This record gives sequence, structure tokens and C-alpha cells, in this order.
Amino acid sequence: MRVTPRDANYTGPGSRFCILRPELISSFCHTEASKMSKCASQSEEETSVVSDSLSVNSAEEVVKADENAASASCDMQDVENGETKNFQECGSRSKIKDTSKEILFNPNVFTEFKLAENQEEITADEENVRKVSLHLKDVVLPKFIQDLSTLEVSPMDGQTLTEALHAHGINVRYIGKVAEGTRNMPHLWDLCSNEIVVRSAKHIVKGILRDTEDHDLGHALSHFFNCFLGKVQAVSAKGVPNSPQSKTHKKVHASGKSSKGQAKLRDGGHARKKQSLYLSITSDSLWSDIQDFAKLKYQFELPEDARQRVKKIPVVRNLCQKVGITIAARKYDFDALAPFQVSDILNIQPVVKHSIPVCSEAKDLVETGKAQLAEGMLSEAYTQFSDAFTILQQVTGPMHREVANCCRYLAMVLYHAGDMAGAIMQQHKELIINERCLGLDHPDTAHSYGNMALFYHGLNQTELALRHMSRALLLLSLSSGPDHPDVAATFINVAMMYQDIGKMDTALRYLQEALKKNERLLGEDHIQTAVCYHALAIAFNCMGAFKLSHQHEKKTYDILVKQLGEDDSRTKDSQNWLKTFKMRELQINAQKQKGQALNAASAQKAIDILKAHPDLIQAFQAAGSSGTSANKSAFSGEALPRGRGVDERAARAAAEVRKKAAARGLLLRPHGVPVQALPPLTQLLNIINSETTPDAGNKETTDGAKKEANSDTSNGVVDPKVDQQNQAPVGLGSGLASLDSKKPKMKAKATS
Repeated sequence: MRVTPRDANYTGPGSRFCILRPELISSFCHTEASKMSKCASQSEEETSVVSDSLSVNSAEEVVKADENAASASCDMQDVENGETKNFQECGSRSKIKDTSKEILFNPNVFTEFKLAENQEEITADEENVRKVSLHLKDVVLPKFIQDLSTLEVSPMDGQTLTEALHAHGINVRYIGKVAEGTRNMPHLWDLCSNEIVVRSAKHIVKGILRDTEDHDLGHALSHFFNCFLGKVQAVSAKGVPNSPQSKTHKKVHASGKSSKGQAKLRDGGHARKKQSLYLSITSDSLWSDIQDFAKLKYQFELPEDARQRVKKIPVVRNLCQKVGITIAARKYDFDALAPFQVSDILNIQPVVKHSIPVCSEAKDLVETGKAQLAEGMLSEAYTQFSDAFTILQQVTGPMHREVANCCRYLAMVLYHAGDMAGAIMQQHKELIINERCLGLDHPDTAHSYGNMALFYHGLNQTELALRHMSRALLLLSLSSGPDHPDVAATFINVAMMYQDIGKMDTALRYLQEALKKNERLLGEDHIQTAVCYHALAIAFNCMGAFKLSHQHEKKTYDILVKQLGEDDSRTKDSQNWLKTFKMRELQINAQKQKGQALNAASAQKAIDILKAHPDLIQAFQAAGSSGTSANKSAFSGEALPRGRGVDERAARAAAEVRKKAAARGLLLRPHGVPVQALPPLTQLLNIINSETTPDAGNKETTDGAKKEANSDTSNGVVDPKVDQQNQAPVGLGSGLASLDSKKPKMKAKATS
């Protein structure tokens, strides 16, 4: 029984069941009613203007009357009041007529039934149907595609896509136009094309099931799945061993004398024909039929590489749900020629379309509560959702999808109110209902796990929250694959959790992966891409990389200005973040420049002092050129006591070297004078900074150097130890580094 008329956009052959959805009729009636109310308000304004002009004219005529003014004015006022009353009555009648006018549709328009009406009424009915069909094509479809692009509607799989289409009053036969409108968004185009493939394959497999005997359904379905996802070539009828149909045919052919035997012969031939129907299917022929059906039914041409681009696991899951097939849960090798076996087909059950009852009162309460929640009226929203929850439990029972939605909204209200325990309790109810009513792998169940993780994170139970997030990611990848904006949004939430527990490297990996997904799926100028850039800016800010924070927040601001404008609140927030990151970056740069200036001044001071005291240069050269053995001895020269085992030739060679040095005018130590231990590195640098002459025996100089070092440290001067660890002072080469490595040994010798 049809309660809505046929779709005027589909009137050719094969369009017998192409009817308009009730949701579309309702939205069209609401649109027309709003237009009529606007026209009625405009007519009221015009009526009030006319009445005001008449009253003004009557007043002027009364003032200008000379004699018999009273009677004349009374007569004129009576006439004018009557005219004004007539205008008001006409306006009220037209308003009542417009508001009470109903838009009626004839369900028998554009059918083969003969209409028992005059031609004018038939033409008016056809015009109404054409109007609503054009409304679907020109208004509803573009608005739905825009909602998909802005993620106002974000379907995850074929089931949620079908529900979204039906909720907007769009039939699934328009999915080809939706796919064409979302070609610039890869995840939506893949989702629509996969749904077209599944629905085309559904019609083919239903034909196979109708023409197959009950005892051979497992072979037929396994062969179909192998052709659908494997690489099956032509299979002969001999491929099925011990076929009962072939045995029956042989027996009947041998005894074929009676009419009963001839009947069995006909039955056996018919069964063999049915059996050979699915055996004649190959992978190439199946995909060719799928492409032809998609072009005929949905006006959509699948790409040539659709067989390779199809997402195998989501497609198999979607097809099994639509046909009612239960397959074994195991890991399938889709690269094999025949990934499915007969034992993998576990069950076949009927799938029946049904209409979900809608409680209008509860629906109105939920819509009111959502509006109040968006405005921040938490107590009022909680009251609305609680009343809707109570009504739905009485109408639909506790285990219903609408009850789960009420639980989710209640959890959101409690979360914003700060009651984490109550939010977790309501969210747990929604999770249980979704698992029971929708299934463990439904996208709504995955989102329930994600919301539960956020609530646990609010209670600082991050490990438990991460476990729920991993479950949500697993279910989302199962239903939609890894390439979906909801997966990227879940990555951002996971990154925030890792960021709060201090694992910044892991958080950055998740954020960068989310950014790649959003740029590839949504584009570089999408708002969700801006959200990823902002999350990266916050992460770099926590790591102290303020320059990177400023760069990423600048990209966020540019995207928001382009998409929302400069007056939007989100754009202004991004601008404030941009100023904050820039200020911190300037502070860090100023500190670095101050430290570099101090290091340069200290190095220049050291160079000037070394030029004024050449003996320090000689001490550094001697420390750099002498080996470890030279540092171990406290005396040198010919006065060194010659013990047993001392090489006389080495001593004579050393004496010759000293003579040559004296001849060249080099400074020599007197014989027998002990080498003074070089001062420690920190003391030497403190002496250089204080511009005093080095005197190892002067205690006052040493105390003054210590005081100067303490004063420099208190004034914020860089610690010489830290400076030496970073790099050697300018102009001193590697001598200081080698001297610092020998310092502990020299101290030990001096104290001994």
C-alpha cells in the first residue's frame, strides 16, 4: 500500500516502486507552511498601513469641515470604520484560509491507475508532486551534501549512511548523486561507492539464493564470496563431487520407463540447471554484473579499479548484514584465489524491513533539551532529558535505541556539570543498550566507548581511559576502515591523554597522524585540520618549542579566518593563542641573546688577559703538549734522580733539547726548581673574569677570586663549568678541554 506518491524524477520503466519518503513530504509541508506564514504576515502589514492611511484622511476631512461638521464627521467616520472593519475581516479570513490550508498529495499520480477526477484537479496533483520532487533534487540533496562536507552528518558505514539519507527524506537510489557531490572528499566517495557495490552484490546474491537448493546453499555462498573477493575462473559442473542431483539423474535415466521416472528426470535436470547457475559465475563476470547494475539502478559508474579499491572487511560485514549471512570469525587471506570455504558459512537468517515507532512527545523533549544544552542551561536540559527518558521507557521499553540516546545526553549534561561519577553511570547504560540492540561492532557502540574514555580521563584514570580508546579505535577501523575523520578525532583525544601523563613523543605521533588523515580526507583548509594544528601547537608549547607552537597556531588562525571570518569567537581565541606563543618565543630569544652576549664578553676578556700575561700562554702550551707521564712528575731536568732502570740516552737527549731551546732564546726553568701545580680550571676562569694576575701562593687573590665567582653567579652570569661543557671559549682551542681532563690527577699530586 502506497501512502506517498511516486517520485517525478523517476518515471521511466522500472520505476514502479520509486516513491517519495514520508520524511520528505513532512519537510516540504513545513517549508511551504513557513512560506505561507510569511506571506500572511506581509498581508497583515499592508492591511495595517491601509487602515492607518484611511484614519488620517478621515481626520483631515473632519478638521476641514465648516458647517454641519458634527453630522458630516459622524457620517464619514461610520463609513470609514465600516471600510476598515471590512479590510480587517478580509485580512483575518485570508489568514485563516492560508493557515488552515493543507497540502494534499494524490498517491495515484503518475501511475497506471485511472483517476476519477477532472483534468484540472489531476493537473494540480501532478504539479504538487513535481514541486516536492524538485524540492528533493534542488534543495534537500545539496543541503545533505553540505552537511556531509562540514561533518554535521558523519556516517561511518553503509547502515549509518542509509539512516542519514532516510532521516533527510532521501531515497537510497540517489546515492549515486551523493557520491558525485562528495568526490572531493575521499572517505565519503569511498563510503558511497562501497555501498553501491554492496547493494548491487546483494541483488545478485539474492537471485543466486532463489535459484539454489537448500542443501547446496553453503557451496553457492562460498563460491559467490570467492568470486566477489577472490580470483575465481570458470568452474565446470564436475567441480562438485558426489552431487546428489547427478546421482538421481543417472538412476532415473537408467530406469526411465514410467511417468514417475520421467518426472524425476525433469526434476533432476532442473536441479542441475540451478546448480550450474552459480558455478558458471566467475570473478570477472560477477564484477561486470555489479557495474552494470550500479549504472542501471543508481546512475553511477564504478571506476575500473573498483575491485582493487574496495575495502574488503567493511564490505563483507555490510553485505552479511543486508543479506542475513553469518560467517565464521577468523582471519581470511583475501590475497588467495579462494579465501572462503564451505565451512565458513555458518547460518542464513531472514532480514525484514521494519518501521521504528516514534514518540513525538519524547522527540520534542529531546530537541528542546539539546537546544538548552547548547545554550549552557544545564539544569533545564537535564529536566528535559529525564522526562524524555521516562516517557521512552514506558513507550519502547528500556532496551531501545532512543533510550540509549537519552542516556548519552544525560551523561553529557552531568559531564559539563562536573559530576563525573554520574556521567559514567549514564554512559555505561548507553553502552550496554547499544551493545545489546545495535551490536558490538556498530559505530554508535564505538562512540560509546570513546565517550566513556573521556569521562574516565576526567576522573584522572588515564590508563582505563586509554583501554576504552583502543577498543573504540578497533571498532571504528572495523566498520569504516582507518581512513575516516572520526578516527582522526579519536587520535586527537588519545594524544591529549598521553600529553597529560607526560608522554609527549607518543602524543606527537598521534597528532601528526591525525593531521595527515584530515589533510588527505578533508583538505588543508578544513576546520578539523585547523583543530589538529591547534592541538599540535599546544603540544609544542608544553615541550617548550614556542617557535613551532607559533607556526602551527598561525596555520590554525589562517584556516579559521578563511572559513569563519575574523569576527567568530573561535578565530578570536586562536588570535589570543597566537599572541601568547609569540610573546613566549620573544622571551626565549631574548634570554638566548643575553647568554650569548655574556659568553662573548667573557671570551674577549680572557683573550686580553692572556695577551697581557704570556706566562699563562706558556703554561697552557706546556699542559697541552706534555703527556700523562710528564704530569705525574713534580720535577724535571737533569736534577731528576736517576734510579735503577733509567735510560741514560733519554736523559742526554733531553739535555740536548734544552740546550737548543736556550740557544733560540726560549725561557727555561732553573734546574731543580719544582713545577708549580696549575690552578684548577674554575679558579683560572674566575681569575680571568676578575682581571687579576695569577698568583698560586697568594691566598688573598684566591679568596678574591672565590668572592668574584660567587658574585657573578648571584648576578646571573653563566657558570663556567656549564659553559665549558657546551663549548670551549673562543680563541683557546682544545687546550682548556685537555687541561680540564687532567685536573683531578694534578690536584692529587699537589696534595701528596
